[in-house]
Order: sequence, then C-alpha cells, then structure tokens
Amino acid sequence: MTTVRTAAIVLRHLYLVSGSPARMLPLFAWVAIDMVLWGFITKYLNAVSAAGFDFVPVFLGAVLLWDFFTRVMHGVTMAFMEDVWSRNFLNIFATPLSISEYVGGLVLSSIATSSVGLVVMLFLASSIFGLSFFAYGIALIPFLLVLFLFGIALGILGAAIVLRFGPASEWFIWPVPALVSPFAGVFYPISTLPRWMQHICWALPPSYIFENVRAIVAGGTASVSELMVGAGLAVIDVILVCWVFVRVYRHSVRTGLIARYSAESVS
Repeated sequence: MTTVRTAAIVLRHLYLVSGSPARMLPLFAWVAIDMVLWGFITKYLNAVSAAGFDFVPVFLGAVLLWDFFTRVMHGVTMAFMEDVWSRNFLNIFATPLSISEYVGGLVLSSIATSSVGLVVMLFLASSIFGLSFFAYGIALIPFLLVLFLFGIALGILGAAIVLRFGPASEWFIWPVPALVSPFAGVFYPISTLPRWMQHICWALPPSYIFENVRAIVAGGTASVSELMVGAGLAVIDVILVCWVFVRVYRHSVRTGLIARYSAESVS
C-alpha cells in the first residue's frame, strides 16, 4: 500500500469539493440546520416542562453525535459515488492503484469532510445553546471513535452494494442511517424497546455509545466495558465490510461488470 496513491485519491476529492459550491455547501448546511432546529426544540421542551429536566444535553448531544456518524458514512459513499457518476472506475483501476489504497482514500476523504461538519456542530451547540462537551470528559473521544468506525463500515458496505448492483441501487444507501437509528437508541433507552429489537440493538456499536451518553448526562459515569464492546464490534464491522468490498470488486472485474457499468442497474 502506497501512501502517495492514497493521498492522490484524497486530493482528487478535495479538488472536486473545493471547486464546487454545490459540493461544499452540504458539508455544513444540513448539520447546521439540524443543530438549530433541535436546539430550539430542546429549549421549548425546557420551557414547557415542569420537571426541571434539561433536555439540551440529552437531545441536542444525541443529535450532534448521530449527525457526526451520518456525515462519516455519507463522506465515504459520496466520495465513491463521484466515481460512479463520472464513470471513472476503469480510469482508476487501470492504474497500479490497489483496492486497499482506494478504500483508504475514501476513508481519509470522509475524515476531512466529516470534520468540517463536526466543527460547525460543536460551534453552534456551544455558542447558541450553551451545550458544553466538557461534561463528557475524555469519554467524548471513544464516543466519536466508535461512531466514526461504524460510519466507515456502513459507508464501505454501501459502496460495495452500489458497485455490485449498479448506480440505481444508491437509493438503498442514503436511508441507511434512518433505518439504523431506531435500533441505536439515539433518543431513548434501549430498555424501552421490545425484546426482539433489543437483541438487534446490542449488536450495533452506536447503542453502547448513546446508553453511556445518557448515563453521563444523568450524573453517572461511562462504562469502560461497554465502550470496549462497542469499539470491538465497530472494528469487526470494518474488517467484515472491507472483506465484502474486496470480494465484490474481484467479482466485478472477473465478470466484466466494472466495464459494463450503466446508469441503470447491473445484475
């Protein structure tokens, strides 16, 4: 694996983003809207609630973390889809570029784009709504790391699906965060869900993160063992989806699908 080739993939996507306002705006616009919308919702709930419960760290903190995860996943898939829309696969893989270098470039591109959204969200949450993330302490680092790894895993899986079934299958990819969120316990404890849903929840790394976020907000401490389980699951997910992506890529090359990539679908 050559870092120069990986950096070339990153540089290509940075040129695409920086040279187009249409690509630059989504990096921070949607997360800013989410933070403002949920921020005022939580302030309204604080105003009408008689319990004296502060909804800001519970809901706004959850929205920030979940939006970060979504930005990470979409950072990978958007970088991949740029090559899909431009029919650039043959040009890329006709070079000595390896599949690990290509995937590594997608991941680094996602780090760059999701970092922009994270900075915007932190600024809005702290400056407008007074949400201080110092309350999470050092636990904020593993929180973000686990969500980052799981976002990378789903992003690579989404890229594998599109590579295998064609550009038309991209509409199965964008709703993935919304489909995962009921099982991640973003806004409510896992214990409120039916038993069959709880079994699915504990197989997803984000559920461990949001359960510990609520524990800290309630005045408790984060569970190191649960964070380790969540991190372990996230690492396993990344390894599995990388294996899947490699298998799909080899199948596409062996069968010639990558050369017949159409805008509709690939069977």
